[in-house]
Amino acid sequence: MPEFLQVLTYHQALQILEKNMPPRETEYLPLLGCNQRVLASDITSPEDMPAFDRSTVDGYAVRAADTFGSSESLPGMLSLTGEVLMGSKPILRVGRGQCAWIPTGGMLPEGSNAAIMVEYTEKLGLDTILTYRPVAPGENVMQKGEDVSQGEVVFRRGKVLKAQEIGLLASLGLVRLPVFEAYRIGVISTGDEVIPVDQIPLPGQVRDVNSFALAAALEASGAVVQLYPLIKDDYSCLRQALEKAWHENDLILMSGGSSVGVADFSLQAILSLPDAEVLFHGLAVKPGKPTIGARVGRKLIIGLPGHPVSALMIFYTMCAPLISSAAVNQVKARLTINLASQAGRDDFVPVQLLSAPGGPEAQPLLGKSGLMSILARADGYIHLPYEQQGIKGGEIVTVTRF
Repeated sequence: MPEFLQVLTYHQALQILEKNMPPRETEYLPLLGCNQRVLASDITSPEDMPAFDRSTVDGYAVRAADTFGSSESLPGMLSLTGEVLMGSKPILRVGRGQCAWIPTGGMLPEGSNAAIMVEYTEKLGLDTILTYRPVAPGENVMQKGEDVSQGEVVFRRGKVLKAQEIGLLASLGLVRLPVFEAYRIGVISTGDEVIPVDQIPLPGQVRDVNSFALAAALEASGAVVQLYPLIKDDYSCLRQALEKAWHENDLILMSGGSSVGVADFSLQAILSLPDAEVLFHGLAVKPGKPTIGARVGRKLIIGLPGHPVSALMIFYTMCAPLISSAAVNQVKARLTINLASQAGRDDFVPVQLLSAPGGPEAQPLLGKSGLMSILARADGYIHLPYEQQGIKGGEIVTVTRF
């Protein structure tokens, strides 16, 4: 069993967890149920989109050549042959010297190859249209299949579906999609000092912050969350809770019981489960040094520090990327101040994103370690790798949003 303080680097631990993440099955869901879900296979288009050449402007469908030479001083003259109706195929044909009224989105009638905006025309009488500028072939026209062509791979396996992707898939008539099942994740909060949030703490007691904070973060990552009752620092109670959660979930997050002292029975409880292995205990990171990674069968148990700030930071930095790539949202920003770090340790520093004339700025939120109010004001964090000794103010950094 790995011993505490034989610590791994952040990337070493993350690679171990990635390697041991339980596989996810594929399920087919209605389109409306696929928001924030991950595609389990490539999606190809069953048809061209648009399915026909259509106008992108209100105006007149024309033969482009008939407008060549048109100007405000010497307008062209076309004969109005009819009107294109929305939602139906035109029955008219545009011949030489002719045009047809067409609304935005209307299907180009046979014989036409461009559309001229109504703003560059003038109607004389009932059936004569003056054109005040030329248009090129294909101008103001979206060609058949220009957006998506039949047989084209629209999205690859692993794509996270959001509103814009779902809109495109709806336009292609795809009503059921193969997506990975959401991870089922159990949350167990432990500690003799931890009490339910609706109780008034006595001296030395704290309310159960982690269950609620982790559940909210997990739901935002697309997981199905199961909260379990608070567990005291008792081996038999913890083992019973872990066994129940192991049967009911794909992954377990256990907060508390990872630091020196109470860690022994936490590890014993984990190792008492079938086919259990402690992958690591201790990380060269700040915050979150006493983190546990364990495998039980094909499922993971991650023991988070009991302190809410450390627990949440380890969740965001290590757990969220494992659960869904949608959870990783990064932006570039300019660091506002010099930031020191300790070589040989990965530091994760909460920052606030500020608007500035030169682009976004990242303001580190510094203070006493573990203040929840600091994390509550943060928009994300920056990562200082273990081989790096600080960052100078003014440098561009990557901010991972919460």
